[in-house]
Amino acid sequence: MHLDPEHVRISTRGGSGSNGGTSGSDGDGIPCFAELATCNGIFLEHRIESASDNIIVFEIDLAQLRLALQSVLFSNGSFGSKGGRRSVAQSALHNSGDARDSSALAALPALVTYVVVMKLAKRGGFPCLCLDASCSGGSIDVHHAIPVRIMRAAEMQYHLPPRIDLPDVQLELPAERPLRPVVERLRTISPQIFLEGSMAGELTLRIDGDGASIRIFYSKLIPRFEDCKTSAEENNNGDNEPARCTIKVDSKKLHACLQWQATMARSVSSAVLCMVENEMLVLHIMLNPGDVGFFTYYVPVHFLSPDQID
Repeated sequence: MHLDPEHVRISTRGGSGSNGGTSGSDGDGIPCFAELATCNGIFLEHRIESASDNIIVFEIDLAQLRLALQSVLFSNGSFGSKGGRRSVAQSALHNSGDARDSSALAALPALVTYVVVMKLAKRGGFPCLCLDASCSGGSIDVHHAIPVRIMRAAEMQYHLPPRIDLPDVQLELPAERPLRPVVERLRTISPQIFLEGSMAGELTLRIDGDGASIRIFYSKLIPRFEDCKTSAEENNNGDNEPARCTIKVDSKKLHACLQWQATMARSVSSAVLCMVENEMLVLHIMLNPGDVGFFTYYVPVHFLSPDQID
């Protein structure tokens, strides 16, 4: 996790056991990178000070962080439903006074009824990411302290998104026709799925078995030409065929990357499927509103020889 005055960045590889996944899960080996805006984004207030240009980098167990956030949100939801008042979140990050990194939480606005404070502090002499939720009347308090390992700011370079070629095909996924239910059924039939995309706005999901072959067709998708190998002018040229790409991925990994369609579809403004032949399948999801941030999955693909692609 990388913190600076403007953003919170989270870099993880699924299925790494104590570092945010369960070993042997469907998400094993899938890098994911998220970037969230701080002020005017996920926090009402955010202050950070560090000797490393106001940057703090640490390693945290994402499974523990998820449980803590769920507990805090559930508590605030209980407050709101009981008292009929609005819950809000306010955040500040700091260390104890003898630490190098520190910041202070500004005075809470008078309008705030319920507060969630996130801070980097020491508990029992060990650095922890602490989440504290409390009712303004002090009737209910929820406290979490998640151990972290502080890292040097320069180490973030080893946890940046992988560098890949420009996509051969980029398609915006339709919100009203989610892929997850289809992939969920296909993964029970075959361990791998072929994805065939075209900049004509077409996407085909295909599995081949011993006794049958199944194809699911999506049409009228929106091709995205930003940072793509094919420009809009080349694609609209009648003399050129629309760019196409075929990749082969593990069905369980693809399904794991689509879970957001079941749990947070309303919080997503757009999702773009990027296909890089024999290299990577990238799923880029923009949150709603768009200036809040994004998260991106990088799904490894199986190598396909020319005869398999054709």
